[in-house]
Amino acid sequence: MPVLIVVFIVLLSGGWFWLEQNTREGMVYAGMPEATASDWQHWYRVLRNDGYLVGYSDLRLNPVWVSYQIKPLSSEQKKRGYKRPSRFDSDWRTVWRVEPDDYKKSGYDRGHMAPNYAISRLYGREAQLETFVMTNISPQKPNLNRKIWQRLEEAAMDHFTAQFKHIYVLTGPVFDSEVERLDSWVEIPDSFYKIFVALDGQGQAVSMLGFLIPQTVRGSEPLTKYVVSVDEIEAKTGYDFFHQLNDEAEERLERKVDSRPWKLTEVARRASRY
Repeated sequence: MPVLIVVFIVLLSGGWFWLEQNTREGMVYAGMPEATASDWQHWYRVLRNDGYLVGYSDLRLNPVWVSYQIKPLSSEQKKRGYKRPSRFDSDWRTVWRVEPDDYKKSGYDRGHMAPNYAISRLYGREAQLETFVMTNISPQKPNLNRKIWQRLEEAAMDHFTAQFKHIYVLTGPVFDSEVERLDSWVEIPDSFYKIFVALDGQGQAVSMLGFLIPQTVRGSEPLTKYVVSVDEIEAKTGYDFFHQLNDEAEERLERKVDSRPWKLTEVARRASRY
């Protein structure tokens, strides 16, 4: 009997692991980011949430990448109006717990990587609440968080999804070699990236649009000013994105800088809500 129980537990845990891996792989396009350097600065753990996936650094106390999908909202989803949660929560899965109050009087906002609006409308109330855990948060200057970052997230849902019906988003902070931290030891990024990957009806990437936005923005700059290639973002972050693509497609899509398929100029100068 004990042997049968052990066999059952092994099979059950193996099945769970296989299912979990498949679920995670489905939440990020063409493979989870791989570090191009084997140092501590690029190590991360994967945390799965409702509607988005996080590569989290327990050393930087930041998400280093966050992946989620967006698509046009249905009429029912457009009607959803969940109230913004009144508080953030720490994440029990982390080694060193980051608390919401760790950002107080720091001069930095608690910047969402997976956005409240898109996740709540697409995946529901519980998913929205999970965007308010601190493993989805990175220090952002107010002019970045409340203005240009908000404008880009709004353009993604209101405009990009009108050009492409299925989009993967990969986003996160960028750090340079000079380490700067909040008093709570959370590392402060120098800039942030966001990559949009448009898929066709067969699930193949047809276009990529990358942004690299520094902390020093005023917030009123045109979005077109910060368009870069995925290759440049990879060089800045030290991660290889979309490595499961065949070499020809990866090289072609990642080196190209072309916002025309996304009609970015139509929304590049829209004002922020704040």
